[in-house]
Amino acid sequence: MMPNFRLEDGRELHFRDDDCSDPWRKSEAVLLLHGNAESGAVWFGWMPHLTRQFRVIRPDMRGFGQSTPMPEDFPWNLDVIVDDFVDLMRSLGVEKFHLVGAKLGGTVARHFAARHPDMVLTLTLAGTPRPDRAEAAANVPGWVAEFEQPGGVEAWAGRTMRKRLGSAFPEEGIRWWTELMGRTPASTQLGFMQNIPMSDISADMPNITCPTLVITTEGSALGSVEATRKWQQTIARSRLLVLPGDSYHVAASDSDRCAMETLAFITEGHKAL
Repeated sequence: MMPNFRLEDGRELHFRDDDCSDPWRKSEAVLLLHGNAESGAVWFGWMPHLTRQFRVIRPDMRGFGQSTPMPEDFPWNLDVIVDDFVDLMRSLGVEKFHLVGAKLGGTVARHFAARHPDMVLTLTLAGTPRPDRAEAAANVPGWVAEFEQPGGVEAWAGRTMRKRLGSAFPEEGIRWWTELMGRTPASTQLGFMQNIPMSDISADMPNITCPTLVITTEGSALGSVEATRKWQQTIARSRLLVLPGDSYHVAASDSDRCAMETLAFITEGHKAL
């Protein structure tokens, strides 16, 4: 099912709602939050693993995918994004669920879990930045100049894709992801990238009380294993899983492994934390 949810400001949030579990039992829900310049469609590799046991909800973040594009001057902040997802889940009658975030979706997910601990059963973070990224502000002028050019979002995606998906990712996959991310409206990307990547969620870490799985790779450009472990350990009930490779979008480059590890974690593994 792929309906739209009308937000309070009148814009629409597109989402996908799939459940292939046994119809005679009520399945728990999983909310999947994609990263920058993506949509809920990017979780395709996870779906066969999750939908047999769970109701899986995949929204397109406001401004992205098939959701209403956002103007460049929209006042982006993490609370607005989290509130969108809270309202969506409550409209679907889902008060508690497992939460998964990839890339900057993991930043949103951590803020979500800290603000609404009563809603989040478990948290999985796949290839997500550290909590504080003040240095990202230095990249803003270059991003803006690139996005303002015709085809700028796709050009940026293509220029950065190999580092995102890793040296082993197939060339045809690089092209597919570049085209998908390149469809992001420039106005959305300009506003989002001037605000969200620099968000500091350090204060949220001690307030995440649910069992948490953090997934990274040995050579992630988002930070060394040691640096990732340092912030992961500020979440009380958490553990770190390090996969081989050098991608930082591990949810995409290693989708099957990440999905299987997440499934094992939210069904049984979290009980040890």
